[in-house]
Amino acid sequence: MKLYLKGLRAGVPIGLGYLSVSFTFGIMAISLGIKWWEAVIISALTLTSAGQLAAVTIMVNPAQYITMLISQLTINVRYSFMSVSLSQKVSKKFSGIKRWLLGFFMTDEIFAVASQESCVEPMFFLGLSTLPWIGWTLGTLFGSLIGNVLPPIIMASLCIAIYGMFLAIIIPPAKKSKPILIVICVAALLHCGFYYLPIFRDIPSGISISISAILAAIFGALYFPVNKSKEVNENE
Repeated sequence: MKLYLKGLRAGVPIGLGYLSVSFTFGIMAISLGIKWWEAVIISALTLTSAGQLAAVTIMVNPAQYITMLISQLTINVRYSFMSVSLSQKVSKKFSGIKRWLLGFFMTDEIFAVASQESCVEPMFFLGLSTLPWIGWTLGTLFGSLIGNVLPPIIMASLCIAIYGMFLAIIIPPAKKSKPILIVICVAALLHCGFYYLPIFRDIPSGISISISAILAAIFGALYFPVNKSKEVNENE
């Protein structure tokens, strides 16, 4: 119980942050024609901000299942690497169905907090994940219900707020690292090319985002390779 409470306290700031961000997701889902209860189910069963944003945008356009598959694999593949990385720190008690919990609740913020532990216990991870999951689900519920009564112009304005979350993720590391800033700019330029060039304009947004992200990542890996020996020395 002590480990659960420790994790619960560590998850408070994440839960509060998710409450505000998912509020905007709920408004955006309603503005796209998705019912409030559908938006809540999406948040309760997926727990992926960028993935949900891409999914609901594609879901309103029929016959784009391949686009959704590609975009979701591209956006959410990082969770697999996070899970593999964190699995090196989990205790022996973390096995079987408990590992499924690790995979379901894995997000950027939960991974960042859990990875600071020398040994991740199941009860700690469950406590750490509880409030973020509740915050994300409740925020979506509140946003989708309020979105039903707000004027369209206010809904459209609030939908922009969710992009602030993505800016908050990329700006701090970009300020500290020039290679990261360059890779971000390359990805942005590539996507602008898909949007403005007539020969690429008919490509679905989900696929264009995926291609831009992959090409930018390849560019970063080729031109800014990580010196592993130097990274190990800095950590030591």
